[in-house]
Amino acid sequence: MKKRSMLTFILILLLLSGCRLSAFGGQVVIDWVDFIHLDGKEYNGIHSGVLADESFIGEKVGTVKFKVADNVKNPSYKIRDGDAAFHEKGTEIFQIKDHPHLIAVKDTHSVNGYRVYFSRDDIKYQWHFRDMPLEKVERIEVYQTDPPAGNQLIFELTKSEDIKGFLQLLVDSEENPNFRPNNASVDPLFYEMFFYTDEPIAYKYYLQFDGDTYFWNPWDTSIISDEIQMFIGRN
Repeated sequence: MKKRSMLTFILILLLLSGCRLSAFGGQVVIDWVDFIHLDGKEYNGIHSGVLADESFIGEKVGTVKFKVADNVKNPSYKIRDGDAAFHEKGTEIFQIKDHPHLIAVKDTHSVNGYRVYFSRDDIKYQWHFRDMPLEKVERIEVYQTDPPAGNQLIFELTKSEDIKGFLQLLVDSEENPNFRPNNASVDPLFYEMFFYTDEPIAYKYYLQFDGDTYFWNPWDTSIISDEIQMFIGRN
């Protein structure tokens, strides 16, 4: 009974530390959150946002000193200044102008060339769809992801009436958390949608099409009217 209790206790500790046992050799594998630790603060990646324009990049404020992913196996490891989850040693860190709680690093895989982070010690996450000021959106870009030629910009909206029409389709989408895409024969098409305001962070959300239905995840899975084809199909 004592052995069983001890095993249960160890498993609980592993779960609380965000670790898991691999199938080979019982190694501990750590599922790192995308972070950068700088000047005593932890910055987390903004997964639903990208840098709106390179002109928002300010001065260099530091460099990554150590990449913890693939190098740290101890779940008790204490994060130190200069540590980053996934960026290599020497990666330059930049301030975002007039926004002291935001930083960025160069990232060739991100639209506009940078990955952006916010200080979780100073501000709350504020890039969910419900946070986006719809009336301030001045440009929308939609990319199709992973086609044979790489991610492709398939259309851009700059006219006020087009922007309002596209946004309204998203606002009117019907929440359906139980929806299952029809991907028995083909994988859904993936799109990335970017919404630009006057802020340095543009909002980013994913759109999918399974051959029958357009859907996305503003929070729970939501179904979008086929009218969105008016924008996608004309480009």
